[in-house]
Amino acid sequence: MMHNLTIAEQIKGLKNREFSSLELTQHYLNRIDDSKLNAFISVTSEQAITQAKMADSILAKGNASSLTGIPYAHKDIFCTKGIKTSAGSKMLDSFISPYDATLTEKLNYQNMVMLGKTNMDEFAMGSSNENSYYGPVKNPWDTKKVPGGSSGGSAAAVASRISPFATGTDTGGSIRQPASLCGITGLKPTYGRISRYGMIAYASSLDQAGPMTRTAEDSAIILNVMAGFDTKDSTSANKSVPDYTQNLSKSMKGLKIGLPKEYFSEGLDKGVEKVVMKAISDYETMGAEVIEVSLPNSIHAIPAYYIVAPCECSSNLSRFDGVRYGYRCDDPKDLNDLYLRSRSEGFGDEVKRRIMIGAYALSAGYYDAYYLKAQKVRKLVSEDFKKVFKEVDVVMGPVSPSAAFDLGSVKDPVSMYLADIYTLSVNLAGLPGMSIPAGFSDNLPVGLQLIGNHWSEELLLNAAHQFQLKTDWHNSSPVD
Repeated sequence: MMHNLTIAEQIKGLKNREFSSLELTQHYLNRIDDSKLNAFISVTSEQAITQAKMADSILAKGNASSLTGIPYAHKDIFCTKGIKTSAGSKMLDSFISPYDATLTEKLNYQNMVMLGKTNMDEFAMGSSNENSYYGPVKNPWDTKKVPGGSSGGSAAAVASRISPFATGTDTGGSIRQPASLCGITGLKPTYGRISRYGMIAYASSLDQAGPMTRTAEDSAIILNVMAGFDTKDSTSANKSVPDYTQNLSKSMKGLKIGLPKEYFSEGLDKGVEKVVMKAISDYETMGAEVIEVSLPNSIHAIPAYYIVAPCECSSNLSRFDGVRYGYRCDDPKDLNDLYLRSRSEGFGDEVKRRIMIGAYALSAGYYDAYYLKAQKVRKLVSEDFKKVFKEVDVVMGPVSPSAAFDLGSVKDPVSMYLADIYTLSVNLAGLPGMSIPAGFSDNLPVGLQLIGNHWSEELLLNAAHQFQLKTDWHNSSPVD
């Protein structure tokens, strides 16, 4: 079946005329119609058919790019001209973007086919995809479980084979954690590697887009298109983009893997630990060397992150005031009432909670005590990684302390925040990180996290691809 082909295989199939982009696109649209996962907020069927027909005409002329005609799902945090961009919020339920995000433009330039916009935690705030205005996404491996967040819709779409790949964003683990919980490959590149222009901001110094795919090879193919400098984004890195598919076949012999002792302490599920350690031993059999390392300040990552991110979110979300665009309350009595009720009614509980935390931490008398101190801790977290990368090439460990948990089972926000304990440090330090399928615990997928030094996406993709050549976990599917 076409949906079981990887992107690399679909590219060959289109090139060899084994099927058309229209056939491929219609196949996925039919699967989306049959899906019960709530993975999509908007399905853009008519546009997808039009794009597929255009892609077929370009393919027929023989001047197509490698990704021409390949369908994909777009996280509903990226602006798409003429199509609703909601960020999973009631606040933007009626917002039709007047322009495309840079990432959207890049994918359009390749003549790819957008199937629709995927469901997500509101404004990317969450670890379970239960904070969406459009209801929770369900995990395709067990529909009573969460898919992870905030890119849960994207992860569920790829895992259930209703899209060959999807875009995601990662502010504190929101690509890697749902990739782990849904059993797919998810890559969060170095901060600044992919343009954030047109990506609705949560925390500007932490947000980073990335690909969510079945395999590391597919992620490399997609990253080639997604990465690059953008003059419209002041945080975009002016660095050349290598061909990420060039060095996938390099041997793991001599690779030095760092195992942080802090990642294997109390709180890590035993089943998850067993899967992760088996994956590490697989790398050893491939010739890699494992070295125990320490990231002593990683224990402070959660409190530091949950000061920095809410501070930035309270600033970024101040623009949603009921005046210019987005949700507006009915019959406001005065300007104050307009602001108060538009924001109270338009934002969900988790978003309001983080805005309040951020506004408090940035207020007079508390800025130094909280925000500046958190930024100092952030520096310490980054310095820990710098020391470790003098000894090792890549750091490995768990992505999440557990496999997918039950929908509605975590009521306490702080307990939910702890789900990001192994991923937050990577964002605070601006490093690249990956989750790759590594096995199962209680019949649920478990991901292995790979963390690299700045701009080492090539190395991570190489290490991930070599693991996937030796194992078959990435081919496991919850559907036929």
